[in-house]
Amino acid sequence: MKIPFLNRPATVSVLRLQGAIGMSSRGGGGLSDAGLASVLERAFKRRKPVAVALAINSPGGSPVQSSLIGSRIRRLSEEHDVPVHAFVEDVAASGGYWLASSADFIWADESSVLGSIGVIAAGFGFSDLIGRHGIERRVHTAGQSKSMLDPFRPEKPEDVERLKKLLEPIHEAFKNQIRARRGNRLPADRDLFTGEIWTGRQAVELGLADGLAHLVPKMRELYGKDIRFQTYGQKTPLLRRFGLSADDVMDSLQERAAFSRFGTGG
Repeated sequence: MKIPFLNRPATVSVLRLQGAIGMSSRGGGGLSDAGLASVLERAFKRRKPVAVALAINSPGGSPVQSSLIGSRIRRLSEEHDVPVHAFVEDVAASGGYWLASSADFIWADESSVLGSIGVIAAGFGFSDLIGRHGIERRVHTAGQSKSMLDPFRPEKPEDVERLKKLLEPIHEAFKNQIRARRGNRLPADRDLFTGEIWTGRQAVELGLADGLAHLVPKMRELYGKDIRFQTYGQKTPLLRRFGLSADDVMDSLQERAAFSRFGTGG
């Protein structure tokens, strides 16, 4: 495919969405709407691309940032009349799948991991530990729910119930997103919103992906073998280019832990 009158190959913008979503605010890492805003603008506008390809490798993260990024992708796609293709690499799970669902088409490798359409809240409890060491926890609040699920106090059933009431509407928003984007491609007789994950081939059979394909050959198949690829990505913060801080190490460990839930490395 060539651009009329200019007689030059058409361009496909490639945007890499790598890592956990909204995980780090200290070193500037992680995927966030603020960090991706200008990159997305350039990807949809510069050189008038015939399509935008999202290379996704994310275990998820913040539901709010997932929604903001996904909404921005849809808005730009509609404003510039540019189709979006998501290519899942190792994993697009939870918020990572939310990002994939913002595309018009989702492609995966046969061994990619997709899904995990659910919401999770996790933590630790240390009440017995501090008790054995003679440590007394002192907390004073204004508002009876201010210290909800304090890890240094025994878990209260009413706190757990309150947390579930917070998670349920977030889960419902996630389900609505997938229903809206995947529509009648989803099976009517199967509940796909349990948090379960699937391989690429299984995801295609369930309507969560449109086919098995890799980015470059698929884009050439759809838009011509002479198309050009223009890659975009988030800039590395200046301070991080000169070495890792303790915060960077912690962020990296958290991200690796998130990926490891799906049998992949960050």
